[in-house]
Amino acid sequence: MSNVEVRRVGQHDFVATNDRGASVRVGRAGAEGAFTPVELLLAAAAGCAIVTAETLVTRRVEGPLTARADDVRPAGAHELDAVPVTLEYDVSRLDDEQRAALDAAVRRAIEQLCTVTRTLKKAPPTPLHLP
Repeated sequence: MSNVEVRRVGQHDFVATNDRGASVRVGRAGAEGAFTPVELLLAAAAGCAIVTAETLVTRRVEGPLTARADDVRPAGAHELDAVPVTLEYDVSRLDDEQRAALDAAVRRAIEQLCTVTRTLKKAPPTPLHLP
């Protein structure tokens, strides 16, 4: 089990750090060199999907493997309507049967093993603890 701590380092400037010493800057929309909290959520969804699918995909196809998650909400809204995740890789050398098998395997793995997307679908409570 891991945790992430976010510490204020300046006005509207924060650093998130994990137990292993990795860090990422967090800030408001437009802050240079920083992710917004929503962008971190999107990165988590895309990252979980690509980490889960990597071995299945790279065993069968060559070339780049990328994942993208999109922010789907009306302008100014403070809640996402959806977090669609798109994986991209070249299946041009696979026949229809191989493509279908890979598609099924990747979908099954992500649906069963991707903690982030499974959690987003479940929408668990997020209690806020204050001093």
